[in-house]
Amino acid sequence: MSSMLKNKILAKKARLAVVGLGYVGLPLAVNFAKVGFKVFGLDKDADRVGQVNKCKSYILDIPTAEVAKVVHNGRLEARTEFDVLSTVDVIIVCVPTPLKRKYTPDISYIVDAIKTIRKFLRKNTLIILESTTYPGTTEELIRPELEKDGLKAGKDFFLSFSPERIDPGNKKYDVTRITKVVGGLTPESGELTKLLYGKIIKKIHMVSSAKAAEMTKLLENTFRIINIGWVNEVAMMSRKMGIDVWEVIDAANTKPFGFMPFYPGLGVGGHCIPDDPLYLYWKAKHHGFSSKFIKLSADTNSQMPYYAADRIQDILKRKKRTIGRAKLLVLGATYKKDVKDLRKSPSLKLIEILQDRRAQVDYFDPIIPYLKIGKIDLASVELAPNTVRKYDCVIIATDHTNVDYKLVLKHARMIYDLRNVYRGRIDKKIEKL
Repeated sequence: MSSMLKNKILAKKARLAVVGLGYVGLPLAVNFAKVGFKVFGLDKDADRVGQVNKCKSYILDIPTAEVAKVVHNGRLEARTEFDVLSTVDVIIVCVPTPLKRKYTPDISYIVDAIKTIRKFLRKNTLIILESTTYPGTTEELIRPELEKDGLKAGKDFFLSFSPERIDPGNKKYDVTRITKVVGGLTPESGELTKLLYGKIIKKIHMVSSAKAAEMTKLLENTFRIINIGWVNEVAMMSRKMGIDVWEVIDAANTKPFGFMPFYPGLGVGGHCIPDDPLYLYWKAKHHGFSSKFIKLSADTNSQMPYYAADRIQDILKRKKRTIGRAKLLVLGATYKKDVKDLRKSPSLKLIEILQDRRAQVDYFDPIIPYLKIGKIDLASVELAPNTVRKYDCVIIATDHTNVDYKLVLKHARMIYDLRNVYRGRIDKKIEKL
């Protein structure tokens, strides 16, 4: 192990750069700064950089007070210029990895970040990729790019993959309480990475390679998309059979082994679950293997907003209303309960579908005051008795805590409950998923 870099990490004298100040990068930057490291947060988004330097947090899981403390004491500094990379000892890459098309990864953000890093790379630097990607990215893509100017991985610089595992809005497991998986390109790279993360994270789990660490992240997220897809299929199946799927899930969950509850809904949102498994699907195809489970699950989940729209249309028809003349209220715009995050939210897709079918659609969300995304341009309505009464149907898409569901039940004409808010409640105005 590089004794110079090891000693700097042990003494917290190593200078860190976190590339990408999103929901992964900012928590890492703040937590390393809190324990005494000098951290530079780098992002091309001038607004993000400006907010950090003004001591403000735009990430739900990081209080503004924590950002303010580390900025005031000089431990965290945000920049849009990347030349500071030539002065740091550790570079952690936390950039987005979206999809170009439904089944094709877009690793352009990683490529751009690594090309920039190469311009400033010096000996004895540790580079860690956290961005979720397909197995082999670190070894097959990043290593050759960083070695183009003559420096060699494992000898002149160190390279690892350590997947982000942040769960937005999870108060029990923040970044410091989630076991960190580390896979080094070389054993020395892995040990240096373990040493660094051990300064802020309680438990580190080492795997044999960067490729194994990349696969670990995709296994985790694919496990979720498949089980969510399966339970959504069970929900549709159960309705055809006249069975309450929520009752069935609760009953199955009484088994103390061999079962883990997943719950149906409009599909999946955020970045990880809709996209990450498709990175694995794409990579597997390049090895001549077609993952039927991943594709089927992704397709099932992506169809759920259409299924919900069809159900709403049927509910209205029974009430002698056509979708084109209906007034509808969608409760919850974010992809997850109590999390201010609209990325790939299936609620937005549902609103678009209903608008395309000529319905008059409004929404209420206690943490999203307005929506201006794609074809949607709406402000959140007031959730008051007179407001609720005017809608033909209220659709509970995201079950935020800070919503008066008693008021909704009292004044709504019809409710389509996608999240089982009215668990066990028998009422002719409530329709369940």
